Amino acid sequence: MTDKSLMPVERIEKAIFFIREQKVMLDSDLADLYDVETKALNKAVKRNIDRFPADFMFQLTDEEWESLRFHFGTSSSWGGRRYPPYAFTEQGVSMLSGVLKSERAIKVNIEIMRTFVRLREMISSNAKLAKRLDELEKKYDSQFRQVFDAIRQLMAPEQTKRKRIGFRQDNK
Repeated sequence: MTDKSLMPVERIEKAIFFIREQKVMLDSDLADLYDVETKALNKAVKRNIDRFPADFMFQLTDEEWESLRFHFGTSSSWGGRRYPPYAFTEQGVSMLSGVLKSERAIKVNIEIMRTFVRLREMISSNAKLAKRLDELEKKYDSQFRQVFDAIRQLMAPEQTKRKRIGFRQDNK
């Protein structure tokens, strides 16, 4: 976090999800970052809907929303949202600063754009490293295979195993 930053980068990174093969942020997370109500953010977007084509913003399907709710750990059907949220791509988030027109929205947008760029650079760097590793593996003989396999395991995203909760009936 720079000294001019409004919030920690980690807070922004945690609000970025990978949905429909795109990095997106949900309307409620953006509203929280911009310090406005979700309802106000969505109204501003709808007043300027021509600025938000389908590749800038889309509404989650019920299945996508249920999957995310499960991810968050929310289970109550009482209270909260009555409809799936809107997801904004990087371009959609960029467009929001022009729609909201507050000084905070502009500053927060700058931080969000920097975070998207940083994520893109990390992904690119990891892809380059994997390609270089493949080239080295072809060059050296099989005695280094264990070393290359260990490096690949370190590069792979951590898979967390979740214990199932509740009663499970075995069909025997």
